[in-house]
Amino acid sequence: MSSNYILIYAGFFIAAVVISLLLNGLFLRFSRNLGIRTEADLIRWAPTQKPSLGGITFFFLFLISIASYSVFFPYKFIPLDKPMLGMLGAVVLAFLMGLADDAYNTKPILKFLAQFTCGIIVAETGYRIELTSIELVNTGFTILWVVGLMNSINMLDNMDAITATVSLFILLECFVILILNHNYYSNHMIVIIGVGGSLLGFLFYNWHPSKLFMGDTGSQFLGVLLAILGIHYFWNHPDADGNFIRSKQIIIAVMAFLIPITDTTTVVINRLLKKKSPFVGGKDHTTHHLSYAGLSDSQVAMVYAGISIVSLVLIVVIHKSLSTWNWKYIIGFISYMLLVAGTLYGITRVSKPQKKNEKES
Repeated sequence: MSSNYILIYAGFFIAAVVISLLLNGLFLRFSRNLGIRTEADLIRWAPTQKPSLGGITFFFLFLISIASYSVFFPYKFIPLDKPMLGMLGAVVLAFLMGLADDAYNTKPILKFLAQFTCGIIVAETGYRIELTSIELVNTGFTILWVVGLMNSINMLDNMDAITATVSLFILLECFVILILNHNYYSNHMIVIIGVGGSLLGFLFYNWHPSKLFMGDTGSQFLGVLLAILGIHYFWNHPDADGNFIRSKQIIIAVMAFLIPITDTTTVVINRLLKKKSPFVGGKDHTTHHLSYAGLSDSQVAMVYAGISIVSLVLIVVIHKSLSTWNWKYIIGFISYMLLVAGTLYGITRVSKPQKKNEKES
């Protein structure tokens, strides 16, 4: 990559962070009730209500990123092909659905229908996961991936800075894969940089003790965007040598999304064991149990950042440094993921909320 393009991307990232800081600061200054959820059945980890407006900044910078591409690269253009239209359609629908939920607390069935529609849009516009030779199976798995990830990112948004931190590292993993493949001028590159900058600016207000939440507006937007990027750069992307090995791509995809997958799976298992609905909120996430075990909210976020850093390093090793691929590597990387998932799940089985923390989220 030439120095000119390094300056362009670095400048755009800094601009995105500054815009995010300014917009979120304005939201805090001028919002009193907008985006503040006060329904009696809404469950929060935080003891006080705060504006849930951070997701608006994510979406705004996403649009700026797409619009800026032709400015930075006037000799290129973003074709209005099916994949680009599919990304725009799914992201806009997810954003509007999340915005409506933050404003009106929409019914779960309406949220599911919107998520399912997002999955269909993604699957039918060029982002289908190529898992088998049977297109119907691939389409079904893609829809499941999109709907599952939108819910996982939403469920992970249960404590200060967790979802923003994890999402930022997933974007960083996509960015690194682009760099390793010398794909410097992809339109996804500037989207990743712009949304990543918005997340970093948001973290200034969302780090514990937070002043601002992202709300469903943010988590639904991030869920579908990360699902699309995950399909493109993890599930369906060849390694640095141009080889496509299905077992390698599955491991990379699961490792990149290890935290949201582990948290959602843990919550579902534990609630089913207690004969409770997995779809009802509760303070029984892996994040909460780390807090019950004695960590502060900031320390929990740092733990998740640490896991994300290790996963990022391992993804780089898998993608770039392993010229051969065999069952020993498969067992080794699966063992790492099982260790992380098993440890987080095990903590939920032994840690108990203290009386002062008996609050649901």
